[in-house]
Amino acid sequence: MRARWNTFTAAPHRVMFFGGVTQALLAMLWWLLDIGARFTALYPAFAWPVSPVDAHAFLMMFGIFPFFIFGFLMTVYPRWMSGEEVARKHYLPSFLLLAAGALLFYVGLLSNIMVLAFALLLFLAGWAIGLYALLRVYRHAAHPDKRHVRITNIVLSLGWLLMVILLAGWLTGHPALVAFAKAGGIWLLLLPVFFAVSHRMIPFFSSTALKGYVIVRPDWTLAVFPIFAVLHLVLEIAGLPAWLWLVDLPMMAIAFYLSYAWRFSSSLNLPLLAMLHVGFLWLGIAMALFTLQSLALALYGMAVLGKGPLHALVIGFFTSMLLGMATRVTLGHSGRTLVVDRLIWNLFLVFQLIPLLRIAADLPGITPAVRGHIYLCAAVLWLTCFAIWYARFAPVYCRPRADGKPG
Repeated sequence: MRARWNTFTAAPHRVMFFGGVTQALLAMLWWLLDIGARFTALYPAFAWPVSPVDAHAFLMMFGIFPFFIFGFLMTVYPRWMSGEEVARKHYLPSFLLLAAGALLFYVGLLSNIMVLAFALLLFLAGWAIGLYALLRVYRHAAHPDKRHVRITNIVLSLGWLLMVILLAGWLTGHPALVAFAKAGGIWLLLLPVFFAVSHRMIPFFSSTALKGYVIVRPDWTLAVFPIFAVLHLVLEIAGLPAWLWLVDLPMMAIAFYLSYAWRFSSSLNLPLLAMLHVGFLWLGIAMALFTLQSLALALYGMAVLGKGPLHALVIGFFTSMLLGMATRVTLGHSGRTLVVDRLIWNLFLVFQLIPLLRIAADLPGITPAVRGHIYLCAAVLWLTCFAIWYARFAPVYCRPRADGKPG
């Protein structure tokens, strides 16, 4: 057992990715339980201490992705900046506190708001230690190019503050604070992180796999995209959704341009690389849907797509990219060949049905009963895909590297 524990905790991605995929299952199991009560007559609805929609938003934004973000960044920071490795004394306490907070959050949902608050305090403590570990690598590294790292450091700091705001909103019953934290989780945290990582890694991976490809990584896109994301948040919080197209349209154009420049079509013959390109394509699709939503509000006063654009972004872009990056890191840092088999590639393709289902659920003309059944189908499909991914890769985190190297 001690040998297995030492192997499991030998590298930050092992513990963090394990925590993340476990959370992907637990968070959706809870959501399936909740929507099952609301959209079927099998059992009565639950009385949670906070709104189930708010709890779902926390779990999806703050409860799943940070495990993968910290695991990935703790792995790549030393390589991006030629810096020192993140020490076990930093990443292990971070993981344990994040995991304890995540598990206690479910206990709080079944009990009271004070347990929820303590769960968030544990999560905040784990986040702070993880952020400190990343900042320590950043501070001591001598590499001159730290642009992507600066963005991820800033937005992870903002993410910590957003959770504080969310906790304050829950404790004080202030819906405006909760709404700001939820919107900020998308536009101040997740979108800048995933865009910066994509900007750094996709052209690099393409250059190593596509014959004749020369890296295209325009600096101006890295500079302006986070600004547009912040402007989207400002307009949303200001209650001006009909004007969001002013920033969503440029983000759509940038995303589609980068998909073209990074040779999306050429990647489809290489499944592991294609997972990243398909995930990134969803960014352009999501921003196109946000643009259409805003224009429909401006012209007709109707939000015709509901939360479809949001789910295209969160499930289509963030989660598909998460699966691609986590699969690549898990294979590469376990000493295995960087090739996905037919099962994982087909699993990824099936996963693409989930954002399509969530977009379809909010289309005009869909009745509440049909919408509820679509929600249930999407949740079951999510659980199925992540359960298969878990069965394939979770045991890898407890095994030594196949090539005999440490880590």
